[in-house]
Amino acid sequence: MNTELFGVIITFLLTVLLAWPLGKYIARVFKGERTITDFMNPVERFIFRVSGINPNASMDWKQFLKAMLSINLLWFVYAFFALLFQDKLPLNPDGNPAQTPDLAFNTAISFLVNCNLQHYSGETGLTYFTQLAVITFLQFVSAATGIAALLGLLNGLKEKTTNNLGNFWNLLVKSITRILLPLCIIGGIIMAFNGTPASFDGKDSIVTLQGDSVQVSRGPAAGMIAIKHLGTNGGGWFGANSAHPLENPSYFTAMLQLVMQVVIPIAMIFAMGFYIQRKKFAYVIFGVMTIGMLCLLIPTIVTEIHGNPAIARLGVTQATGAMEGKEVRFGPALSGYWSIVTTIISTGSVNSMHDSSMAISGLMQLLAMMINAFYGGCGVGILNYYIYIIIAVFISGLMVGRTPEFMGHKVEAREIKIASMVWLLSAILVKGGAAFAAYMVAHHPDVAWAVKPSAWLNNPSYHGFSEMLYEFTSANANNGSGFEGLGDNNIFWNVSTGIVLILARFIPIIGPLAIAGLLANKKFIPESPGTLRTDSLTFGAMTFAVIVIVNALSFFPALALGPIAEYFSLQ
Repeated sequence: MNTELFGVIITFLLTVLLAWPLGKYIARVFKGERTITDFMNPVERFIFRVSGINPNASMDWKQFLKAMLSINLLWFVYAFFALLFQDKLPLNPDGNPAQTPDLAFNTAISFLVNCNLQHYSGETGLTYFTQLAVITFLQFVSAATGIAALLGLLNGLKEKTTNNLGNFWNLLVKSITRILLPLCIIGGIIMAFNGTPASFDGKDSIVTLQGDSVQVSRGPAAGMIAIKHLGTNGGGWFGANSAHPLENPSYFTAMLQLVMQVVIPIAMIFAMGFYIQRKKFAYVIFGVMTIGMLCLLIPTIVTEIHGNPAIARLGVTQATGAMEGKEVRFGPALSGYWSIVTTIISTGSVNSMHDSSMAISGLMQLLAMMINAFYGGCGVGILNYYIYIIIAVFISGLMVGRTPEFMGHKVEAREIKIASMVWLLSAILVKGGAAFAAYMVAHHPDVAWAVKPSAWLNNPSYHGFSEMLYEFTSANANNGSGFEGLGDNNIFWNVSTGIVLILARFIPIIGPLAIAGLLANKKFIPESPGTLRTDSLTFGAMTFAVIVIVNALSFFPALALGPIAEYFSLQ
C-alpha cells in the first residue's frame, strides 16, 4: 500500500513539474513571442486564408461570443447527421449500426461541449469514421474552445481599459496547432508503443487461456486516447474506458494518462500568471485549488484502501482494500486518485467503476463535479473559478464598507447579477433534473415509455438516487463519468441530459466573458491603501470559504439523500 501511495504522490508532483514550463510556453504562444512551434505559422496562415479570416481583427465580448457560438452550432449539425448515417459511411469494418436520433442528439452535444457523456459502448456504438472524424475532431475543438474562452477573459484582465478580448478564431486555431496537437502526437506515440491499438483492422479472433474463442475490438485508438485526456474530454474508445486493458494497458500508461489529463488545467493557471503578469495571483489560485483537491482526495483514498465494511462483516479479508469494480493492475489508491482528478477537472475518464466506489468516494466525486472549479477543464476551470472570485470580491467589499473592485475595475450590480445567475443555474439543473427523474421513478414507474422508469435503476434506495443525481451532476459539470448502474440510453435520459449539457456548457462561458468585457470597458482605478488585494492569502481563504459555503447550501440536502445516507446505512 505504501508503494501505491508513493505512486500517487509521484504522479501528482510530476504533473506540477511539467505544468510550470508548459504554462510559461502557453503564455509565450498567446503573447506572440518566439516559441519552438513557430514552424506551424504557415499552416495557420493557410487556415486563415482559406477561411477568409483576419486573425488580427479585434473583437469585443459580444463579437467573441457570437463567433464561438456560431461555429459550435455548425459543429453540432455536422456531428448529429454523421452519427445518424454512420452505417452508410466508410471505415466501418465491424458493421456497426447508425445511432438513433435521440442518442445522436445526446452524443453530438456531449462531445461538442467537452463532456463526453457516453450512453453507448464505443466498440459497438461508433464506427472508425465517426470515432475519428466526429468524436476525435470534437475533442480537439471543444478543448480549444475552452482555452480560447479563457484567453478572451485574460485579455480583458490584463489591460487597464479595453473593448478587445482578442480574436476568437486566432485563439482557437493556435490552441490546437501550438498546444493540443503537438502534445497529442507525443502522447499518442507513447500509448501506441505501450500496447494501445493504432491500426484500422476490424475485430480480431483470439483464444483465451481458458480456451474460449472471442472477438476483440481494436482500431486507431492511441491518438484518440491522447486527446481524450489532454483535452479533458474523457470519452473512451472502448466501453470500459481506461479500465480496458487495450485503452490503458499498464500502471505506466495509467500514470501517463493521469499526467496528461491534469497537466493542461494546471498549466493554464501558471500561464494566466505569466500572461497578465500577476504570478502571485496565479499561485494563490493554484494553492486554493490544490487544497480543495486534497480535501476531496484524502478521504477518498483512505476509504478505498480500508475496504468495504459490509464485506468485512462477512469475514472476507480485504488486504488490498475495496477492490470491487477496480482493476488489479491499478489498485484502490491509484483508482481513488483517478476518480477525484477526473471529476475535479471535468475529464470524466475512468479506470474503475464509480458505481462500485465506496459511499464516501461517491460523495467526494459528486462534490468535485458540483464545485467544478478545482483546476477544472481546459480553460473553463478558471472561468468557473472566476465566478467565485466575483462573488468573493462583492462580499469582501461589503464587509469592509467599500465599493467592490477587481483588478482596478468596480464590480457593480450588473456583474453580480450575471455571476449569481451562472451559480444558481448549476443548482437548478442538477437538483431539478434529479428531482424530476426521482419523481418519475417513484410515482410513474410503469408509464408507457420505450424504457419504463422502473427499469432505469440497477440499485434501489439511496444508491439508486445517487445514480440519478450523479448523471445530472456529470452533465452539468461537462464531466461525462457516470454511476453506470443507471440505464441511460433511452429518450428521457438522452434528451434531458442533452439539454443540461448545452446550458451548463455555454452559460458558464458566456457569463464570465460578459463580466470580463463589462469590467474591461470601465474606467481603471489605480490601487490605493484601501484596495482589496486579490493576490493575498487572505483573499484566497475568502474565496475558498465562498466555494465551500455556496456549494454546501446548494447541494447538501441532495447529498444527504444519496451518498451520505448510504454511508450511514453501511456502518
